[in-house]
Amino acid sequence: MALVRLFLCGDVMPGRGVDQILPHPGDPDLHELYLHDARSYVAAAEALNGPIRRPVGYAWPWGSALRAIEEAAPDVRVINLESSITRDDHFAARKGVHYRMNPANVDCLRAGHPDVCSLANNHVLDFGRRGLTDTLDALSAAGLRWVGAGRDVTEAHRPALVGTPHGRVAVFGCGAASSGIPGGWAATAQRSGVNYLPDLSDRRAAELTAEIRERTRPGDIVVVSLHWGTNWRYHVDEDQIRFAHRLIDGGVHVVHGHSSHHPRPIEIYRGRLILYGCGDFIDDYEGIPGYESYRDDLRLLFFASLTPAGDLAELRMLPMQSRRMRLHPASAPDTAWLRDTLTDISADFGTTVSVSGGALLAHHR
Repeated sequence: MALVRLFLCGDVMPGRGVDQILPHPGDPDLHELYLHDARSYVAAAEALNGPIRRPVGYAWPWGSALRAIEEAAPDVRVINLESSITRDDHFAARKGVHYRMNPANVDCLRAGHPDVCSLANNHVLDFGRRGLTDTLDALSAAGLRWVGAGRDVTEAHRPALVGTPHGRVAVFGCGAASSGIPGGWAATAQRSGVNYLPDLSDRRAAELTAEIRERTRPGDIVVVSLHWGTNWRYHVDEDQIRFAHRLIDGGVHVVHGHSSHHPRPIEIYRGRLILYGCGDFIDDYEGIPGYESYRDDLRLLFFASLTPAGDLAELRMLPMQSRRMRLHPASAPDTAWLRDTLTDISADFGTTVSVSGGALLAHHR
């Protein structure tokens, strides 16, 4: 049986500290409460794990993940791109953290060969609508597709349709208020913005699935890439569970959740995959203290194999660790820690996780 293979990951945040180690670092100015220079995040990472010889190559932040992805040979690669790509210096008001990558460093994204970048998140308008326009222009110039944001509501709701040897994959991007997206960032007919969900009600789920049915055709594999929920907690709120179930009931095949800085529970509902939170993937959080118990230095590559009907045949997760702002294979003890943690937090959803050949496999009881 021919399978459609997806690569999914959490937050790719090439702005701020990561931008500063790339070949064309942008303006390091920050408007944060305690730090005012993006290079401070580089210094914190170096203090923890050793020096970073700068500039690094564009592929540096991906590290060992690149070879792992190539070896897995996924048909479609989907990331959550959580950064503005702009030289604009107008910081969005009433935000404590802003992510900005110099457009000259866009080859850092191209290094991972993403087929779809989801932009419906709480950092894509960190530099306002001018910053969003710059981001869309930079992605277009680099030949990268995006979903979840646009120059108007039509473009923000437009899916990415990716052809594969085994059928078409339709990816939709949405961002919920619960992830910290301001309501004023919603795209309308007259202004740019994101595909915004003010709540996770049954009504919103019905509207979304109706829109998906209008924009897809029978046989498409449908992925909804969804930025939602709070950080630094494993508990999944009931409205998220209900919303995810309503999406699956309405014909969605994969719910690709992100926003949390660490992996959250995994559910296989009616044979289909729900990732409630993929965790961080590429960022500059390495030297930030305070949440060590969540081990957000550990990152996961999610490889989901789907049947032609969209059911989950296999979910394989490859653990990585971020050191010196680069991804490295996780150790056996760290892999075991992730197995135990994912099994514990996913128990209420009927999911267990085992280790096989250095990777993690999800099982539905």
